[in-house]
Amino acid sequence: MHLPGVFPARKKDGSLYFRASITYRARHISLGSFPSQQSAHRAYQEASHIINDTTVTLNSYREELSISFEKWVCLLNFRDNRLYIPTPIYIRIKYFEYYISPDIVLKFDLDDLFYYSSRKIMKRGNRFFVNDYGMQIGIASRYGIKNYGVIDRDYRFVNGDSLDFRYENIEIINRYHGVRQIIRQGKISYQAKIHVNGDFVIGYYETDTEAAIAYNKAIDILKKAGVTRQYVPNYMENVSPSLYADLYDKLAISPKITAYPHF
Repeated sequence: MHLPGVFPARKKDGSLYFRASITYRARHISLGSFPSQQSAHRAYQEASHIINDTTVTLNSYREELSISFEKWVCLLNFRDNRLYIPTPIYIRIKYFEYYISPDIVLKFDLDDLFYYSSRKIMKRGNRFFVNDYGMQIGIASRYGIKNYGVIDRDYRFVNGDSLDFRYENIEIINRYHGVRQIIRQGKISYQAKIHVNGDFVIGYYETDTEAAIAYNKAIDILKKAGVTRQYVPNYMENVSPSLYADLYDKLAISPKITAYPHF
């Protein structure tokens, strides 16, 4: 007996399985693959219930349902916002939510909708990432957060919600390698520090740009001294070559670096 929304198919080994799908607003939507005709039909019935009953919400989902939670979100968004997105996104006013699970919900600005509508966000530990061109890319890097960054030291979430990646909610405190903002003698200062058989303070500077250039200068000095460690220099996007060279020459570097390893 053929059940609505159910289509039999065979795997490469010849075994039978069933696909479920539904058509809504002239769009054919796959609901997934299922081991039995009955479970595939239940997914079809659940999808039909979602799109026809406006009392169904994101909070209505239950684990015992046949339809996946991701597809639940996609259908609700299509029903309410008239835009079908294949990733578990629900659009709100001025922002959208990306549902990793019913309990883990990321927030993004609408400017990021195109990017995440075609990329699946995954979670490992406390890290969220996407696979992009065969590479795992942490989503925090899109917002200026370095992979070595420490929350509340190098960056912070303004409203305290570490799942809220809207641009206005992310404040970058320390943008560069080896640079840390500190309070020194009652005012904000930028400490540059580098690790070579222990941590060495390169110096204290008025701006993070100066501290970042000092860090690069320390790398050059240590390489000339025979240090083979692979340091990552700071990329100075908004500093002209002439200004960079001028600051590079003028910035003082700790004698512990300039005299290494004989200090």
